[in-house]
Amino acid sequence: MICNLCPRMCGAVRTKERGEGRCGAPSEPVVALAALHHWEEPCISGSRGSGAVFFSGCPLGCVFCQNGSISHGGFGRTISVERLREIFQELIAQGAHNINLVSPTQFTLPIREALEEPPQVPVVWNTGGYERVETLRLLEGRVQIYLPDLKYADSALAQRCSGAADYFPVAAAAIREMVRQVGPCVFDDHGLLRRGVVIRHLLLPGAIENTRAVMDYVARTFAPGEVLFSLMAQYTPQAGAEGLLARRITGAELRAAKAYMENVGITHGYTQELDAAQSSYTPIFDLRGV
Repeated sequence: MICNLCPRMCGAVRTKERGEGRCGAPSEPVVALAALHHWEEPCISGSRGSGAVFFSGCPLGCVFCQNGSISHGGFGRTISVERLREIFQELIAQGAHNINLVSPTQFTLPIREALEEPPQVPVVWNTGGYERVETLRLLEGRVQIYLPDLKYADSALAQRCSGAADYFPVAAAAIREMVRQVGPCVFDDHGLLRRGVVIRHLLLPGAIENTRAVMDYVARTFAPGEVLFSLMAQYTPQAGAEGLLARRITGAELRAAKAYMENVGITHGYTQELDAAQSSYTPIFDLRGV
């Protein structure tokens, strides 16, 4: 398989046994954990949890990733499409409100095949936002909820932290495609999201101007309520972090971000508090459910 699924378009040769390119993924899915997850936005986690399937590898590779052992280290177990379908059903049997595919881009093709028989619950595409529109179109009709990051409007910051100076135009186009596919947010009687797009933005230390630029874009691009916006305060310094990335965000930074969010008219969504920046919220990747 010659892979050009993500915006890197590196043409990596991927076989069942090994992968090349930025993500390092083979052609078959590699999964590190499949379990009920209670730490997504309330409209996704609900009361019973989201059925999260954590895939290994990542085309973006942010230096501050909290899931570094799987996104950078490649930890996980290679499984078949048939096993992936079984995992979906096992999570549903445990009470999952949805099937939450975490960092799935590099395995779009086998996931698409696994979703030919739609699960009985919504499917969530949980992504860093760095997606090709052409790849997203392969998922149309199979994914009901898109949960993308919009990490950067600042190209220099995107290059420094993720090696992707083109992040903003690529992610902005991808999110517009997601909204085209699934439309405005639709909830059930219990407040659970059945369809729609939730845009996440992680506030980075010392990068409030980047956050303001992201909010400006969302406010001018989408009508109120067309998408949900989730301001995240859970940044946690990783081993080897330097400069501003070596500290957590401050209360002043979070207050400034919240105030700006209100000022630009983004009122549909969520904001985290500083106590979200805890390592206990990061899953333990131990092959459970795989």
